[in-house]
Amino acid sequence: MGTGVPSSEQTSCAKTDPQNYCPEDTGDTEAVQVTDCESPEGDRPQNERCCSNPEDSGQLMASYEGKTKGYQVPPFGWRICLAHEFAEKRKPFNANDISLSNLVKHLGMGLRYLQWWYRKTQVEKKKPFIDLINCVPLRQIYGCPLGGIGGGTITRGWRGQFCRWQLNPGMYQHRTVIADQFTVCLRREGRTVYQQVLSVERPSVLRSWNWGLCGYFAFYHALYPRAWTVYQLPGQNVTLTCRQITPILPHDYQDSSLPVGVFVWDVENEGDEALDVSIMFSMRNGLGGGDDAPGGLWNEPFCLEHDGETVQGLLLHHPTLPNPYTMAVAARLTADTTVTHITAFDPDSTGQQVWQDLLQDGQLDSPADQSIPSQKGVGIAGAICATGKLPPRGRCRLEFSLAWDMPRVMFGAKSQVYYRRYTRFFGSDGDAAPALSHYALCRYSDWEERISAWQSPVLDDRSLPAWYKSALFNELYFLADGGTIWLEVPEDSLPQELVGNMCQLRPILREYGRFGYLEGQEYRMYNTYDVHFYASFALIMLWPKLELSLQYDMALATLKEDLTWRQYLMSGVMAPVKRRNVIPHDIGDPDDEPWLRVNAYVIHDTADWKDLNLKFVLQVYRDYYLTGDKGFLRDMWPVCLAVMESEMKFDKDQDGLIENGGYADQTYDAWVTTGPSAYCGGLWLAAVAVMVQMAALCGTQDIRDKFSSILSRGKEAYERLLWNGHYYNYDCSSQPQSSSIMSDQCAGQWFLRASGLGEGDTEVFPTPHVVRALQTIFEFNVQAFAGGSMGAVNGMQPHGVPDRSSVQSDEVWVGVVYGLAATMIQEGLTWEGFRTAEGCYRTVWERLGLAFQTPEAYCQQRVFRSLAYMRPLSIWAMQLALQQQQHKKASRPIAEQNTGLNTGPKEAMAKLNPE
Repeated sequence: MGTGVPSSEQTSCAKTDPQNYCPEDTGDTEAVQVTDCESPEGDRPQNERCCSNPEDSGQLMASYEGKTKGYQVPPFGWRICLAHEFAEKRKPFNANDISLSNLVKHLGMGLRYLQWWYRKTQVEKKKPFIDLINCVPLRQIYGCPLGGIGGGTITRGWRGQFCRWQLNPGMYQHRTVIADQFTVCLRREGRTVYQQVLSVERPSVLRSWNWGLCGYFAFYHALYPRAWTVYQLPGQNVTLTCRQITPILPHDYQDSSLPVGVFVWDVENEGDEALDVSIMFSMRNGLGGGDDAPGGLWNEPFCLEHDGETVQGLLLHHPTLPNPYTMAVAARLTADTTVTHITAFDPDSTGQQVWQDLLQDGQLDSPADQSIPSQKGVGIAGAICATGKLPPRGRCRLEFSLAWDMPRVMFGAKSQVYYRRYTRFFGSDGDAAPALSHYALCRYSDWEERISAWQSPVLDDRSLPAWYKSALFNELYFLADGGTIWLEVPEDSLPQELVGNMCQLRPILREYGRFGYLEGQEYRMYNTYDVHFYASFALIMLWPKLELSLQYDMALATLKEDLTWRQYLMSGVMAPVKRRNVIPHDIGDPDDEPWLRVNAYVIHDTADWKDLNLKFVLQVYRDYYLTGDKGFLRDMWPVCLAVMESEMKFDKDQDGLIENGGYADQTYDAWVTTGPSAYCGGLWLAAVAVMVQMAALCGTQDIRDKFSSILSRGKEAYERLLWNGHYYNYDCSSQPQSSSIMSDQCAGQWFLRASGLGEGDTEVFPTPHVVRALQTIFEFNVQAFAGGSMGAVNGMQPHGVPDRSSVQSDEVWVGVVYGLAATMIQEGLTWEGFRTAEGCYRTVWERLGLAFQTPEAYCQQRVFRSLAYMRPLSIWAMQLALQQQQHKKASRPIAEQNTGLNTGPKEAMAKLNPE
């Protein structure tokens, strides 16, 4: 390999190497506490201390042969050995997976989609908002993303690779950049004794570097927004612990927006000889793809001293239009460390010059000048190196940061320039990368204290199962890595004629900015509202002002119209893009011009969907209930009246209950619903009940009386038409699936209970019926499906066979399952709720290898659909249900308790942010 290290000092990657293997310690990996018991006592999951099921997630660590547990790695989270291989390799859902009967049903849609896809890709040269032809392939590699909310993200895989990039807003590149690596160099008595790239890869470039780290002696541990990678260096008596930190800080609207990540390396010497240790951080300028091809990329060193703290590093300038940016790799200079660099090298060469430079003295040459701009088709990379003294039986720390500054962005249509949120604090001139690096390296300790204060109440709660603690925090990755954008809102961008009746709209958007996240990394639409209904719990509980901002944006879009006609792919009919006084499906495609052009979704004309308007009303009241913001409620009240008036036309027989239209006219957009239905009918009654409450709060007695009358008639019709003694029928059609057991049939009750309603004087659905329906769902959709180990299937026939009447009825939707689990907890079925949700977590994170890319759906066998999806953020509804369950035991109403469940902006959700 040409490493320059004597062969006697090299180590092999052998599981049974007697020099490295400590068999008596292998079992220690189970102490990670990522298992839980199968038979909890009472109605709560049993204490995790007694959990020892060998079939649980300890399998992810079964390959680990090291003895070290790393430096201050927490007990809870998602842990995996770098040598682990997932046995199950699934494929994305495609046309080959559709049954013949369903294929016939969707033949017209398929032909229209192919025509639309060809026009989009070959004529317009754009990427389809949903590309059913080129799905993202399975890659079981992802870990915690770097970067705060809305400034772009870079995902570092659990084996250490930089492999998923979202720098241009909403647009993803799934590319592993080989030059982006950490390398360790150990020197003893002036001689290099060990030099290794900390990667298990064996690439065809940079071949002079020592690749092929032994993965059996390393593991990864994720508890978002932090992650730890522990490397035991065989034969060296040295352990490296890399801690990755991103400023995801609830109720913080400044540091949470920063496009930065920090890597803290704690190096422990278990031997009796002193060492010099160097960590080199190399980074390619760009990703090696088409954006780099024109050339003109260049690097330069920098040093920034401020308030007695010094940071040194490299700036990698990437001036490619339309969104130029500068990347900064940096290290903190202290009295105990030295920081050196190499400004430029060819990442596609053998890399011998860089390797020998580090090997010679554990440092890099540090030329002072900037590099010359790269030539067309030629790559350029740079590296920094931090070096410290490692005493016998001692520890040293080396601190790095990665920052990127893309302050001004254009979406795909390139018609308008926007400024990212962080420019409010660091300027918009494109020269902030050094300041961002300095700030991150000086503030990360404070960030960690705040993260610990936020997470500790959950992590320390011994009544909660360990898998839940991992799922709750790790699923939050999507709030930053959902193609997320957080923009400043210029004063002149808000239409005065629409703003006038909403007193808080301008202050909210001006102070907290405009927020957007994708339906999924493969379903490229911002703020898809029928899905946000589920995911919104994370936002309202952790960043409530962003939820309110999103709601104001939705209200603005509701009052607008776009009468441009277009063909919808499912039906083939022509209809307007957007009608006035109906909630839009989404706020737009980042490859077009979101916010200016809404409703990128062209499958259905969603103006006739039955759930969108109702979900807006339900979220408005829940957001009011959880924030106590009466000004927000007053602003939203006229919009709620308008959308409910639009919804009234779906009650064709005036019985107080809306009817579905005989097609897939709701979030289950391939599952036909006809007449009164459990899902949409339940959402309707819940929304009507909420209108009664809001009318009282807004002092409009006549409107309250109107909706009270509708509610009374609708409740009677719902029970008469849909309740069968065990559950609510799917719908009222004459089709066999009419009697299917839908896992999501209690969605209306879920939101009512989350909003402090749905029981006692505000009961809408009879509590015995709700509990019985949930028990039936647990018995059939959970326990009778896949042995009870994969969550709840969307639809189950009453004789115990999954409903295969559509391509979605026999899927498991992870976000729906988490919402179902929350509903079970609300109704006192806590054990059933945890058991139901556990199946999804185990399947996604432990069995299928889909960590940090939780899909919308998977089937019992073979396939998954839509990786990295918004809806699973609904796990935060489980946390809200647990908190409300705790508060119910107290004598005072929630609104009177200092719990953050019904307080002002500074105190909102205080329990989740104890500081």
